[in-house]
Amino acid sequence: MTFSLKQYFATRSEEINACLDRLLPTVGTPPSLLHEAMRYSLFAGGKRLRPILVLAAGEALEGNREYLLPVGCAFEMLHTYSLIHDDLPAMDNDDLRRGMPTCHRKFGDAVAILAGDALLTRAFQVLAELEVPPVLLERKVQVIVELAQGGGTVEGMIGGQMADIAAEGKAVDAETLAYIHRSKTGALIRAAVVSGGLMAGASEAEIATLRRYAECIGLAFQIADDILDVTSTAEALGKTPGKDVAAGKATYPALFGLEASRVKAQALVDEAVALVEPLGRQKEILVALARFIVERPS
Repeated sequence: MTFSLKQYFATRSEEINACLDRLLPTVGTPPSLLHEAMRYSLFAGGKRLRPILVLAAGEALEGNREYLLPVGCAFEMLHTYSLIHDDLPAMDNDDLRRGMPTCHRKFGDAVAILAGDALLTRAFQVLAELEVPPVLLERKVQVIVELAQGGGTVEGMIGGQMADIAAEGKAVDAETLAYIHRSKTGALIRAAVVSGGLMAGASEAEIATLRRYAECIGLAFQIADDILDVTSTAEALGKTPGKDVAAGKATYPALFGLEASRVKAQALVDEAVALVEPLGRQKEILVALARFIVERPS
């Protein structure tokens, strides 16, 4: 039977959303406004790419979804916290996220900040409380480290965001741009893929393969995002296009041009596909996800 990435996204997204619903406090749980804001941003849509990467990497190595799903949900919580804070007036000052008013536009800056903080905290609580068999206990600790590093300051998401802010309006070289993209976007994608492998009991060699695969698709994803910011519309993106150019941000199209950026993204995807060829019969999930990175319309 031919593998359908569209069907895979639909099925896994439904499972992820159900798991997120179970893991988050209900709106009726005090403080209700805060929990409403957390749920508003978490369930506002989105591709669920990071939790799906956790699942895809784990399933490629025949891991158990009972453990993979909560790990994926923790990644989605941390990712959503970053989006809430990224949209704030002090950062990107955006009005739209996933086609809806941003969290601070709907609930105010203070509630949005706390909602982001709460999702970040909840992500680590979910991992800490996850019950796993003894053979996976050490792996779970490694996953917590991966998530912390992927979202952190040393070549992690926060460090990349800081470098991105520092580079606004300045001429940057290719090395600085690669650092920004590798850290701001790629680090959490890398951590998600590696974590899926860890929870599936991957060998050191398999983890190394998954790590490099994720580095390739993480950078390709951000290059594709840069391209879409130039070429797409608010309706397609679900957020305001052209903001990178307006803010003078460091992007691949700005430094290399659109065509060279497309070529670079495709080369990274080709490398990622070649890397996972030896992984076995479930590799088609990871192959399809890599190709989706550069082919996605938004």
